[in-house]
Amino acid sequence: MAENATTHDDHWDTSTAPLIISVGILFLCLAFIFYFVYDSGLAAIISLGLGTPLIIGGIVIWVNETIDGESEGLSVPSMGWFILAEAMIFLSLFANYWLQRLLTPDWPPAGTPAAMPVVIPMIMTVFLVASSFTIHAGEARLENDDKAGFVKWLKITMLLGAAFLGLSLYEWGDLIGQGFTVSTNVYSTSFFSVTGFHASHVLVGLCIFLTMLLPALKNRINTGLVKAGALYWHFVDIIWFFVVSQVYFW
Repeated sequence: MAENATTHDDHWDTSTAPLIISVGILFLCLAFIFYFVYDSGLAAIISLGLGTPLIIGGIVIWVNETIDGESEGLSVPSMGWFILAEAMIFLSLFANYWLQRLLTPDWPPAGTPAAMPVVIPMIMTVFLVASSFTIHAGEARLENDDKAGFVKWLKITMLLGAAFLGLSLYEWGDLIGQGFTVSTNVYSTSFFSVTGFHASHVLVGLCIFLTMLLPALKNRINTGLVKAGALYWHFVDIIWFFVVSQVYFW
């Protein structure tokens, strides 16, 4: 939990959550290294199994500290910096995809299904865009002190986000069933890396929403957390437009 320290009237918030999240991200990077560089699936699975719960657990701890009023770490200003850092990671993934796309003579490369999904990503886009409107509607209800309305729209947002993830899993399963896996060719590696990284952000957003919903059901709502969480969700929505336009339709 967060510990408060005051020196010369300056207030400092400390938390173990960012460290936990950073270690989790390190394990995710190691998973990619073990799989693609050292061809060790077992080590990759172990690293992924360690990194994923650390990231989710760290976010839950961090958000819970904010709910309890012990820390202001997950606030709108800090979320802005976090989004900037995440945008740089996405940019590196897109840059790699653009490089492969432009330098590969025959595109799509051999091994790619003759018809990549078109309908499913469009439905996913509708769900994610709608979820941005629903979380905004929830914020509007909260500003009018309509807590029940906020909870209703938050639940709808979470359902739309969960539906998005469900369609992602269905799509991946169908592609893998056709033999299009992360190691099939350069396109498949970029495809699963970019869409998987975005899906992980949707999952994180749902975790943040869950930590909003549970206290809200007990009539405890942190408006700063709601604004930060909504800002993060809008970022996830905007990034999806780049994902779907680049890796699906270009």
